[in-house]
Amino acid sequence: MDKKMKLWIGIAVIILIGLVALLGIKIYNKTHKADEIAVEEQERQIEEPTTEEKKNIKIFSGSSRPIAFMIDNNVNAQPQSALNKAYLVYEIIVEGGETRLMALFKNVDVTNEDVTVGPIRSARHYFIDYALENDAIYAHLGQSPQAESYIKNFNVADINGQIYDTGKARTSSSLYWREKNKKAPHNAYTSIKSIQEICKKQKYKTTSNKESVLNYVTEEVKLEGPNAKVANTITIPYGTNHTVKYVYNAETGRYIRYSKGKKQIDEVTKEDVTTKNIIVSFIKNTTLDDGEGKGRQDLNNFTNADGYYITNGKAIRITCKKQYVGGQTQYVDENGNKINVNDGNTWINICPIEAQVILE
Repeated sequence: MDKKMKLWIGIAVIILIGLVALLGIKIYNKTHKADEIAVEEQERQIEEPTTEEKKNIKIFSGSSRPIAFMIDNNVNAQPQSALNKAYLVYEIIVEGGETRLMALFKNVDVTNEDVTVGPIRSARHYFIDYALENDAIYAHLGQSPQAESYIKNFNVADINGQIYDTGKARTSSSLYWREKNKKAPHNAYTSIKSIQEICKKQKYKTTSNKESVLNYVTEEVKLEGPNAKVANTITIPYGTNHTVKYVYNAETGRYIRYSKGKKQIDEVTKEDVTTKNIIVSFIKNTTLDDGEGKGRQDLNNFTNADGYYITNGKAIRITCKKQYVGGQTQYVDENGNKINVNDGNTWINICPIEAQVILE
């Protein structure tokens, strides 16, 4: 075989090797891409319940629009009414080192019996951020100047009880009223049916197709793995005036709530206030320089905040991502995936960024 023939054979072999290598790369990329798609699809299926599963979620069922009530949490306001009927409760610091609650209700049946809610207190602007992300009607009694501005600027479906408050005991026509067993300003109440009646007068939309902020699933969520912490008792110090504690009851699978050193009970039913899920979010609060000297607070809630998701005696670290007014908060795990949340009521404790939360 002459040298020229050998050269051509060599060239052909090199070309053949190159074609085989190129084919191998294409096959690898195709297979790798398919694997990536499969993993993404698996993660998507884990994160997002199917339509059928969503239909089976009990805590967020039906098409009625949520109603958010501002609830007084001062010691003179306790015990409060109907917190156990709320599907979601936010607790956030306000002036004086106290906290205020915003309880959200959805599809509460008042056909046979109305549900009294309260004591009702005034609006604060950062609570409105969370009412908006839930597409909730916002019921309160009075408002700070900042909240008043929010309500106007963001077209909030707002119900200010000052318009309807009789200042007297409840009658058959009362929409907001005062209870005699507590002193003002900790004695103002309303009801689900009253707010529904006001909504009709105001021509507010009373249905909603807004997706839940939380990613509820029907299968029981068990927080396991090396990153899961024991969380049978959770202590959340909001400040020198207020500490929250939750104690897990393994028999019921629920947490009993304590506030200011006392177990919280429902004012009407006398039942313990309990929750299935707890979310803790560490967000910086500052005192507003609004010229009034009342110590009103601001909240840096458009951020990626550290936090915990707690259920069934365990806790995992999460990040709480909120970007703009009305934008829904994304609660994600350490891998960036949306957390699955048990089908049950939830308390979201937005506490000062420096709070030394204890899990035991």
